[in-house]
This record gives sequence, C-alpha cells and structure tokens, in this order.
Amino acid sequence: MWMMVPFILNSLLNFVVGLLVAKFLGPAEYGRFALALSIAIVMQTLVFDWLRLAATRFYSEQDRKERPEIRSTLDVAFAALAALALVAALLVWLLRLDLPLSHDLAALAIGAALSNALFDTATALARARFNDKAYGALVIAKNLLAFGLTVGGAFVFRSANVALVGMMISVAGCLIVARGELVDGNASIRMAQRTLAMRFLAYGAPIVVANVLYQSVLLINRGLLSHGNGFTEVGQMSLAFETGIRIVGAIGSAIDVVLFQLAVHTEKTTGAKAARAQIGRNLGAVFAIVAPAVAGAWLILPSFEALFVPENFRGSYSHYFALMTPALFAFGMTNYGVNAAFQLAHKLMPLIIAALVALFADLLAVTLLPGTADATRFAYAQSISSLAGFAALVAMLFLLEPMWPRARDIIGAAAATAMMLLFGAPLRAMEPGSVTLAMQIAAGVVVYGAIAYALDVAALRGVIGPKIMMQLRRTKIEARS
Repeated sequence: MWMMVPFILNSLLNFVVGLLVAKFLGPAEYGRFALALSIAIVMQTLVFDWLRLAATRFYSEQDRKERPEIRSTLDVAFAALAALALVAALLVWLLRLDLPLSHDLAALAIGAALSNALFDTATALARARFNDKAYGALVIAKNLLAFGLTVGGAFVFRSANVALVGMMISVAGCLIVARGELVDGNASIRMAQRTLAMRFLAYGAPIVVANVLYQSVLLINRGLLSHGNGFTEVGQMSLAFETGIRIVGAIGSAIDVVLFQLAVHTEKTTGAKAARAQIGRNLGAVFAIVAPAVAGAWLILPSFEALFVPENFRGSYSHYFALMTPALFAFGMTNYGVNAAFQLAHKLMPLIIAALVALFADLLAVTLLPGTADATRFAYAQSISSLAGFAALVAMLFLLEPMWPRARDIIGAAAATAMMLLFGAPLRAMEPGSVTLAMQIAAGVVVYGAIAYALDVAALRGVIGPKIMMQLRRTKIEARS
C-alpha cells in the first residue's frame, strides 16, 4: 500500500514539471515539444512496452530468487532493442529527412522513447517485487533532476530540444541513484531464453498494438493540427489534454499499482475464479474514483486555470479541457479498469478491436466535423474517439467476460458524483482563486465522501468504519484518563 505514496508523488511532480515546461517554452515551442513526445510515446510503446508488461505480469520477488532466467531475458531483450533505437536515432539525425519536426528534434524523440522506456521498465520491476525503497528512489531522483534539467533547460534556452535532453539525462541520473536496488545478481546474459522472450512478446503484443492504436489517435490529431493550424494550437490543446491525463493518470495509477498486482497475486495463490471476483471489485473501485475525479476537475477548472495555468495558455486551456473531459473519463476507465479484466482472462483481442473502433471514430469525426480556426474540432474528435473505444470494450466485456462490479458501487458512485456536481455548480460561478478552489475541493470531498460512505460504495464502510470506531474508543480512553 505504501507504494501508492511515491506513485502519487511521481504523478504530481510530473504534473508540475509539465506546467512549468509549457510556461517557459510558450505555446508554439511547447507544441513542438508535445508532438515530439507523442512520437516518443508511440515508439516507446511499440518497441519496449511489452517488456514492461511482462515484468509486471511474470516477475516477482519469488521469481527473482527462484527463476533468474526471467530477469535475464528481460534485460537482454531490452539491451538489444535499446541498441536498435540508438542506431535509428543516429540515422534520422544523419539523413536529415524531411519530417513534420526538424531532424534533430525527431532524433531526440527516439532518444526520449528509449529513456522513458528505461524508467518505466525499471519502475515496473520494482513494483512487481513490491520494492518500495527502489521505487521511491527512482521517482524522487527522477523528478528532482527533471526540475533542474527539463524545467531549467526550458527556462534558460526556451527550446524543446534542450527540454527533451534534460528529460533524458534526468532518467539516466535516477537509474544511477537506484542502481543498487535494481541490479539482480542472480541474473546473467547466459540465462536468457528465447522461448521466454517469445512468451513475453505473445502476452504483451495485443496490449501493445491496442495502446499504439490509441496513441496514434493523439499523434494523428496533433500532426494534422500542426499542419493546418500551426504549432501554437497544438501547444494550446496539448497542455489541456496532458494535464487532464496526468490528473486521471495520477489517481488511476495509484490504485492500479495495488489493485492489479493484488488480482495477479490472487490468481497465483487462490485461483482464476477468485481473481475474476477481485477484478469485479476492482472495476467498481476504479469507477468510484475516476468518475468523481473527472467531474471534480471540471468543477475547479476556472480557479485552477487562474492559479496554475501559464497566462498565454488561459482561455484556450479551459475551453479544450472542458471539451475533452469525456475522453479523460474513458481513458481512466479503459486503462485502469476494463483492460485489466481482459488481461487477467488472457483474452486480449478485444483490446485491439476497441482501439480500432476508437481510431476509426476519430478519423470519422475529424473528417465530418466542421472545420474551425482553432483546435475545437480535434478536441471533440478526441472525446468521440475515446468514448467509442470505451463503449466497444464494455460491450465485449459484457459478452465475453462477465466480470461485473457490484451494482451498488456503480449506482452509488454515479449518485454521489451527481450530488457533488449539484452542490459544486454554484461555487464554480464564484470569483476564481485560492479561496474558491479550497471551498470547491472541501465541498466536493465532503458531499461525495458522505454519500459514498452512506451507500457503502466500493465497500468503503468496511475499510473506514473500523478505523473510525477505533479512534473514537481511543479518544474516550484518553478523555477518562
């Protein structure tokens, strides 16, 4: 459970770094930075992500001691792919190809894909072993270095290139800091097995294909937007979407880091039937957290924009964020809820089908929606695409894998979210600022928390109730003494 703390810290600091980088780069240069990152994420997912997924699914502290060939295979496969990525980056830079981005920024995007994959794989290995020390060291070191190098590079040079270099160096630095905890002395190159690598690839490939298709939606939209409206509009829309994704990702990942590993552990120790029941409970918990988080983000949007968003992004930021809130909800439920059900059932083709639906819906929306002078058409397309993919995935879950949450969790969370919106709407009309923001957050937590507790959403009473009674008894004892 303590691993949630560094996970939330990592997401929060990434969020702050993203805002500062946007502030110092400005909309146009941040647009280039965002497009380069989109390319990096697609490449990272396509080339390396199956190793991260394999580490999360097949590696553990017990495997580290008893099956060193698993870690050996992961390490050798990553090293081989990293060498290919470095060669590709060098070729892009030397050939000076005619690309939407400059050749040097395109080469740096490949480097960023490699460095981000290195960090994500390292943290996945730590998570799989429930090694809080290693995970915490990686997160803290990376973000401290990112503040100095990524944000510092953006501030001093106002350059997307320098910001990307800073990002890569910060990853290298954090791996050096945590190297003692990450090194596996039992593993060696000789123990790597081709059959294991093929097993890992077979497991991860459908998930990777689905994720690449989803990420291609974002890359296509940003590429088309940069061609038709320029990098300034790319930057304006990207900041709204990236901060929204980080909010949902911080919350969703913090619970996923525990819930998915719990389901995997349940499958290993108790069996598939118990694991399916756990996934059903997980779905209710994810909905009960993602729904109010997205609704709450919309409620505080005016005050958040006034307090934290760089001045040259304001106005456009709240406009695009509001249009893409459905996409944020669909993203959270897809990635931290429904996908896990199919992963645990070893039925991954539905993930690809849903991603294809999302891609088709996006292309259709971009084609049919009327053109605009800004990025409004693409913001609508983003939400349409995400909702279409999520709807397709839920339909397939209903037909193929009936791992359903308790009705009480869904209905209760929906009712509590609706009441939170009802009580919070008048506060949204107040003068934006820190006082309004604090009032909105407090009111949202109290209203949603009280209703969710009363309806026992996600078995909340069973978790909190005993702690409240224990604290009351302790208070009575202290008062008597």
